[in-house]
Amino acid sequence: MAEKLISQKKPFFPLSPALSRFLKTYDRWIDTPIFYNDLLRFSGSVAVLDQNDEDTLWVRVFYSDSERKEIDFNLKKIYTLLHSDGNEFGIQYLNIDAIDYCTFGNSKPFRIKIRNILNDNFTYYYIKQTDASRVYGLELEHMLSPYNLNFLVSNHTLIEEHISGIPGDTFIKDFLPKCTDAEKAQIAKEYVKFNERSMIRLLGDMRSYNYVIVPTHDFDQVVYKIRAIDFDQQSFEGKLSVYRPQFFKENNSIMELVRTKLNHNSINQYKIEERSIVARRIITSGNRLKTLISIMRNEVLTLPENLERLKQEIYKFTNDKAFLESKSMGDIMKAALNFVRQHYENVDMHKLF
Repeated sequence: MAEKLISQKKPFFPLSPALSRFLKTYDRWIDTPIFYNDLLRFSGSVAVLDQNDEDTLWVRVFYSDSERKEIDFNLKKIYTLLHSDGNEFGIQYLNIDAIDYCTFGNSKPFRIKIRNILNDNFTYYYIKQTDASRVYGLELEHMLSPYNLNFLVSNHTLIEEHISGIPGDTFIKDFLPKCTDAEKAQIAKEYVKFNERSMIRLLGDMRSYNYVIVPTHDFDQVVYKIRAIDFDQQSFEGKLSVYRPQFFKENNSIMELVRTKLNHNSINQYKIEERSIVARRIITSGNRLKTLISIMRNEVLTLPENLERLKQEIYKFTNDKAFLESKSMGDIMKAALNFVRQHYENVDMHKLF
């Protein structure tokens, strides 16, 4: 059961001076004109319902007239910093359509809906509390997944761009039953790869509402990709199964596709393909990944009992003593990435996990 996989609510871990320097070096740091705590001073709210009039667990918040004008301007400024060079010229063409606050989950983010008044195109971005786990998760996703991530940090405030796609739980309920057999087989393949990638880079809690399905039309078919959208559970839990999406009951419908649409040899082949791709990303990442892992090795990002359990469980899979010798989650990440790279270079990917 998913509830038993997650041991407890994860605490927030502060940014260390070394991680802050890393973010500044790689242009992730900004002096934001507004902070997460500023947005908490809303004067009222109403529930946000979906198209079926069901509660989305988001509330639309409102601010006093004396504060709203300044808040709107600063949120537009953040948008220009996130997506451009911070130039204020385009602010006159932007409008803040809504500010929503999520009452569910660990990070309790604000979702900002921003619209270009010239053409009515709109997008979202998120303002959250800064947490070192989430920052490591974002950076590792940026370097080790197929997707680049755009985010900015300012002390206690984290700003993330919106990741477009159909929420996994919505897709499973409303779209998956309508997919063709060929599409279901393709989704099963992508899920195997997503599962493998999450495990290798220790991204936990990939329940169906923490990833999105991204359909893309390609000639005469629709290609589906799976993207993580929540990075809160990066390298915290002690159970290896938390880092393997296949074990969450919310993902049972897609796991059933894997069982019915793919044979054992196909599953192994897709795992090997994903390990190889991750290994090449490790090799080509240069000093950025090395520096991040070096900083991470000196961080406290979990509880002692979680660290002890995880290194024991991974050792049972790999027989690599580097895991047993790990003294931090950063050490485990280093051992995992070294393991993937070494087996790729030795063309012996079958033995991974």
